[in-house]
Amino acid sequence: MLFPPFDPTRNELRRRRFRAIPVRTLVPNVITLLALCAGLTAIRFAVEGRLEWALAAIVFAAALDGIDGRIARLIKGQSRFGAELDSLADFVNFGVAPGVILYFWGLHEFGNVGWIAAMVLAICAGLRLARFNVAIDNPNRPPWAANFFTGVPAPAGAITVLLPIYVNLLGVPRPGVMAPFALIYTLIIALLMVSRLPVFSGKKVGTRVAPEMVLPIFVVVVLFVAVLISYPWPVLTIGTLCYLASLPFGWLSYRQYERATATAALPPRAGAEGLAPSAGRPGTPEEPHPPSAPAPTEEPEDKRPSRLN
Repeated sequence: MLFPPFDPTRNELRRRRFRAIPVRTLVPNVITLLALCAGLTAIRFAVEGRLEWALAAIVFAAALDGIDGRIARLIKGQSRFGAELDSLADFVNFGVAPGVILYFWGLHEFGNVGWIAAMVLAICAGLRLARFNVAIDNPNRPPWAANFFTGVPAPAGAITVLLPIYVNLLGVPRPGVMAPFALIYTLIIALLMVSRLPVFSGKKVGTRVAPEMVLPIFVVVVLFVAVLISYPWPVLTIGTLCYLASLPFGWLSYRQYERATATAALPPRAGAEGLAPSAGRPGTPEEPHPPSAPAPTEEPEDKRPSRLN
């Protein structure tokens, strides 16, 4: 029929296709959106010249980014939508916002070169996030590879790349050596983000806590937050330097895992296996000896099989 009769249940069936979304999947996304708001606000503060508040917004966004994934895994609220939203928010918070802050702080003194350095930082952050999303679906990764990131992660790169501003706020003047150092340092951190350097992820840390360690951990966390609020620039400077110093140890640990995996994958040594039971051993029937083969003739060196050479 060209015009089929009206079916009153058609809209009802179409309406039933949309399921109610559990609240546990919304909570991590709300935290991600709050982090995105903090990153956008950091850009506004940088344009207005309020660098202290801009840095505080970046640190706040990094803290929210560190807990949204853990909360999603804790309440089983992971979703594909949340993963994509988190990547887009990280690109703004830890790629675009730090580049804009550095440009308005001192990179603008180099003109187009300073703007190129800020763009390289943002682009490298986007490439690093895209590679991370692709690597998650790789089935050939060994289980221990989850302990490492490939390259400096975006939140750590954003906190680390702002080191020249921390030092400047501690009293080191910006003109002179500080501005050229900030330009070169920005490019180095950008390259580390897209490099193949193995970096500790910390995802396996803190899954279980001993009962006797609960109260000390609470005290340490509260003390760290209090010191960070009271002395933000010394704490951020020392933390950034310690993080940079830990990068070689992550590479060494990754190599140890690789060597252990390669050693475990080696075939067993020939000799112990494949030996025929010796004649005369109790409980072992004697087997007839095969006819002796003629002695092999020596071949020239160049005609030997390649596996023997």
